[in-house]
Amino acid sequence: MIAQRSSDIPDSTAGHPLAHSDARQRAGSGFGAESSERGGQILVEGTSFSVSGPGGDMDGPAEGLFVRDARIISRWRLRVDGAPLDPLGGYTAEPFAGTFMARSRLRDGHVEPTVLVERRRYVASGMREDLCVHNYGNEPAGLTLSLEVGADFADLFAVKAGRSAEAAPVAVVAGVEVWSASARYGQNERAVHVLAPGATVATDSLFYKVVVPAHGQWRTSIAVVAAIDGEEMPMRFPLGVPVDQASPSREIAERHRTSPTLRSDSLPLTLTIARSREDLAALRLSDPAEPGLDVVAAGAPWFMALFGRDSLVTSSLGLALDPDLALGTLRALARHQGRAIDPMSEEEPGRILHELRFGTDVSLALGGAERYFGSVDATPLFVIVLGQLARWGAAPDVVDELLPAADAALRWIEDYGDKDGDGYVEYLRSTDRGLRNQGWKDSADGINYADGTVAHPPIALVEVQAYVYAAYAARAELAQRRGDAESASYWKERAISFKRRFNEDFWLADRGFFAVGLDAEKRPIDALASNMGHALWANAVEPEKATLVAERLLSPELFSGYGIRTLATTMGAYNPASYHNGSVWPHDTALCAAGLRRYGFVRHAQLVAVGLLEAAAYFSGRLPELFCGFGKEEVPGPVPYPAAGSPQAWASAAPVGVLSALLGIDPDVPQRTVRFAPALPSEWGAVELDDIPLGSERLSVVVRDDGRFSWTGAQGLSVAVDESRVLATS
Repeated sequence: MIAQRSSDIPDSTAGHPLAHSDARQRAGSGFGAESSERGGQILVEGTSFSVSGPGGDMDGPAEGLFVRDARIISRWRLRVDGAPLDPLGGYTAEPFAGTFMARSRLRDGHVEPTVLVERRRYVASGMREDLCVHNYGNEPAGLTLSLEVGADFADLFAVKAGRSAEAAPVAVVAGVEVWSASARYGQNERAVHVLAPGATVATDSLFYKVVVPAHGQWRTSIAVVAAIDGEEMPMRFPLGVPVDQASPSREIAERHRTSPTLRSDSLPLTLTIARSREDLAALRLSDPAEPGLDVVAAGAPWFMALFGRDSLVTSSLGLALDPDLALGTLRALARHQGRAIDPMSEEEPGRILHELRFGTDVSLALGGAERYFGSVDATPLFVIVLGQLARWGAAPDVVDELLPAADAALRWIEDYGDKDGDGYVEYLRSTDRGLRNQGWKDSADGINYADGTVAHPPIALVEVQAYVYAAYAARAELAQRRGDAESASYWKERAISFKRRFNEDFWLADRGFFAVGLDAEKRPIDALASNMGHALWANAVEPEKATLVAERLLSPELFSGYGIRTLATTMGAYNPASYHNGSVWPHDTALCAAGLRRYGFVRHAQLVAVGLLEAAAYFSGRLPELFCGFGKEEVPGPVPYPAAGSPQAWASAAPVGVLSALLGIDPDVPQRTVRFAPALPSEWGAVELDDIPLGSERLSVVVRDDGRFSWTGAQGLSVAVDESRVLATS
C-alpha cells in the first residue's frame, strides 16, 4: 500500500518561538531572538521574513518584518476599542503565509466575546495582511479597529545583539490612507509605505470606524511596501489581487507541480519530505543577475542570505529535488568569489564567501562588509558540488563556464588555504572581527580535545581535508569528461596521495577513530566527534578504517537514537544542550548516514535514518537547525534547542539526502546511466518517488515493501539496480 501524496497531507506545522542565546557565533554576537510570547510564528519568503507573537502582533525586541537584512516594521499591534486581542491560535498554509485567530474583549450584554478577528498574513518583499472581523452577536457591533505601526530600520545584526535602539532617526509621514517612514544611513535610504485603503492615518496608528452586521463580517486589506534608495520593491501580494494569483503562490504551485513528489506507507516520511520541499522553496532567493536561477538561503529567521557552506551543503543534499538550486548557488558564489586580499573581510583570490549581507549597517556584519569570506570549507565544497551537478545532468557548457571558478578555488586551497606548507588546509582568522572557528562547528568552543580543553587555531579540520580530497577527485572526473587526460591524471594522482597522507596523519590508531583535527603544533585534537562521518561522505576513508568509524558513529556515545551527536558523551566538553558539543544537527547526521551507506554499512545507515525521521515527526515534519543530544533512553522525544533556526536550509534538505542515500541513487547523466541500490528501512514500507530530475529527463521509481524495484520514464537513460550495493551489509 502507498499512503496519500504529500500534497494531500494536512499542514500541521506551527511556527517556533525563539529564545535568547549567546551560542550563535555565525554572523555576529550570538544568535538569539526573544519571542515575546509562547507560540510565535515565523513567515519567510526570499529575503523577507516576519517574526511575531501568537496573535500576530509584532512588538517584541526581536519581532518585526525584515526585508534585505533590515527591520522595516518594528511595531504592528492590532487593537479593538483600544484593547488588545486574546489570541486563539494560528497556522501556516505555506512558509510565507500565516493565519492568526483572536477574539476581542467581552462586549456589553454578552456572556462570552462575540467579535473574532482573523488575520491572514503574506510575506514577500514586504507584506500584505487581510483582516476579517466576524460578529457572532445578535445585533450590529460598532467598534474602532486600530493598528499601531512603527518602523526603526534597525540592521538585522543590531536586532540580534539587542542594539536596535541605536538605529538612525526615523522620519514619519501620515498621508491619506498611507503611512510612510524613512531613515538615512550614510548615502543610503530605507523607507516603508503602509497602504491602508479606508483608514484614518496618524503618525503612529491606522484607524477604522467599523459597524459589523449581526452574524456578519467586515474586511479590509493592508499592504507594506519596502523601498531602497527611493526605489520601491515590487508588491508580490498586491492589494485587490486574489492571493492564489499572486506571484509567490503561483511560483510555489508551479514548483509543486514540477518537483518530485513522494508517496509512502510511512506518514512521517511523506510529511517530512513534503515539508522539506515546501521549506526549500520558501528559502529560495531570486538572483537579480540571473532571473530564473535562484540560490538557497541558509535559513530563517536570521540567515536569509547566501551562505557559502550552508547553501552548498543544502544544494548537495537536495539534488534529487532540484539540481537547479545547486546551479544557481554555484553561479552566484562564482560571481562573488574572492579576487583580492582583504584582511578585514578575509577575502583571498579564489576563496568562496562565507556569507553575503545587505543590511542598513554592514559595519555590524562579520568583517564589517557585505561579503565575509571566513569559512575554510566552502571553497572545496564548491568544487565537489560542481562535480555532483555534472553527474546529475548539468549541460556541458554550463559546467565549462564554472570550471574557471573551480580551478581558482583549487588554487586557493594550495596557495592560501595551506597556511604553513604542510599540504593541509588550516584556518586562522585575520582580525578579531572574524570567526575564531571557521569550519561548520563555528562556535568559539566548538573544537576541543577529549579532556574538554578548547583547541586554538590554526587548525586543520578532519572534514575539511576530506572535502579537499573529494574536490581533487571531482576535478579529475570533470577533466576526464572533457577529454583532458593530462589534467585528469594530475588531479587523480593528487587525490590518491592526499588521501593516503590524510589517513596516516589524522587516524588515532590506539582509539580507532579520526582526530577532529590537527592543532598549530600538528598534535591531534583527540575528541570523539561526528566530524569524521563527513570523511565517509567524501569517500576519504581507507576501507580498513571505515568499519571502526561506522561502529563509533553508531556507538551509544555518539548515536542518541534520534541522530548522531556532534560530540560523544564521554568527552570532557559534552553537553547535550550545547550548540556544538553534544547536540544533534540534522544535516550533520544526514551526511554521516550518506557516508555509512556509501561504504556499505546499510543497517547503520537505516538506523540513523529511522531515528532522524522519528525526530522529524516530533517537530511536525520540519527538522530544526539542531536539537538537544539527550538519548532515547533519557527522554521520550527529542528536546528542542531553544534558539534553533527553523526552517533551516540544510536541516530541510537532510531528509532528502538520507532518502537519496538509501535509494542508492548514483547518476551519471553524461554517460546516460543511472544506478540505484535501494536499501530502505522496513519501517518505511513501500516508497514511490516521482519525477526525479536527471538532466532533461524525469524518472519515477517504486520500492515495494518486499524490496522489489521498478521505474518509469527517463527513456534516454539506462537504469539499473546495483545488486552488489543492495546486498552490502555491515
